[in-house]
Amino acid sequence: MSEHATSTDVLVIGGGMAGLAGALALRENGANVTLVERAPEFGEVGAGLQMAPNASRVLKRWGLLEKALEIGVQPKHLVFRDAVTGEELTRQTLNGEFEERYGAPYVVIHRSDLHRVLLEGCEAAGVKLVNDVTVESVETVESVETVGGRGVAHTTAGVDFEADVVIGADGLRSTLRPLVADDEPVSSAYVAYRGTVPITENTPKADLEDVIVYLGPDCHLVQYPLRKGELLNTVAVFKSPSFERGEEQYGGVDELEAAYKDCVPAVQEALKNLATGIRWPMYDRDPIENWVAGRMVLMGDAAHPMLQYLAQGACQALEDAAALQDATVGTVFTGEGIRPEAWDVALREFNDVRAGRTARVQRTARVWGESWHVSGLARTLRNLLFKSRKDNNFQYNDWLYGQDGDGVPSVTAKRVAEKAAA
Repeated sequence: MSEHATSTDVLVIGGGMAGLAGALALRENGANVTLVERAPEFGEVGAGLQMAPNASRVLKRWGLLEKALEIGVQPKHLVFRDAVTGEELTRQTLNGEFEERYGAPYVVIHRSDLHRVLLEGCEAAGVKLVNDVTVESVETVESVETVGGRGVAHTTAGVDFEADVVIGADGLRSTLRPLVADDEPVSSAYVAYRGTVPITENTPKADLEDVIVYLGPDCHLVQYPLRKGELLNTVAVFKSPSFERGEEQYGGVDELEAAYKDCVPAVQEALKNLATGIRWPMYDRDPIENWVAGRMVLMGDAAHPMLQYLAQGACQALEDAAALQDATVGTVFTGEGIRPEAWDVALREFNDVRAGRTARVQRTARVWGESWHVSGLARTLRNLLFKSRKDNNFQYNDWLYGQDGDGVPSVTAKRVAEKAAA
């Protein structure tokens, strides 16, 4: 080990949802985990996010669900409406049979609140958290310069971190992804404006217990309550001519207003809730089959960035962490101690379990978004299809939310159980 190196069992690069979840999962298995984050402080930007049962089940596994419920909201329904006419197209009741079927609740929560729950979980578990660290490169076990079969992360400060395994959880524009793929983020041509405002006595009360999605030509708008009903979260997503020209930011709101000019008054009124000083250009990447380079593995958006139409970005990151936790039980982490040599098998199994699942979510999110934004005859057909669906028809949900669909219990947990019984 070099003179200026820190040694650890697991090094996690990136302190977002995926990094914190991965660090917590492996720390629970008994790993000595160090997480490094580029920012001087831990935090999460943005507004609300939807946490479906496939994600809240993972929080439940780690004993963190109650904390999330204390500061989140359990909406009663998910409701889709036509943004031009206001007509309701379909709804899903989110309590009762839904929660029983999927084994956990549907929760909407502020991104910063969920991030804090995971951060506090890591702190309580004993994860070593280090800020102000920028990783320039990582050498993997396949590199001739790798020290003793361990991954080595080189930082701009000249301090190296050595570990049995390196987890790249550094987001859409991952520094580590080039180790496994020569690709770039894919522009969707759509941008998002977000905003949260206090709920007051003047806030229309009709929809304050539900997640409401308005679908319009080349646009949509989502609203739901946050923080025990104290805040109203609004997200407006639309096709942006300036973004198509390559401009990530844009001075003015004329594009925003023009995108929703044909929508019902409730949608146009909701635009007043948005913070228009910054917008979020929407990117994803094409799915890749391999996330592993020697002793480095990608997780979360570094591995499978997706468009937000299925509300699964953070959910899939939590699934990743749970699957990696399961894949390392009985292989790397055993009742007799840690077996570093087993990481290669565990990482490959994790990759095999997760890559197909997340690829399906990525591709489905693209198609789902296209169906939301159609016009003309396609819009008429879309509306007819949505209206033909009855509440508590689970055929479209089971693959995503079902307890055998996580890429967690059906494969890895079964294998873990078999090994435990052997």
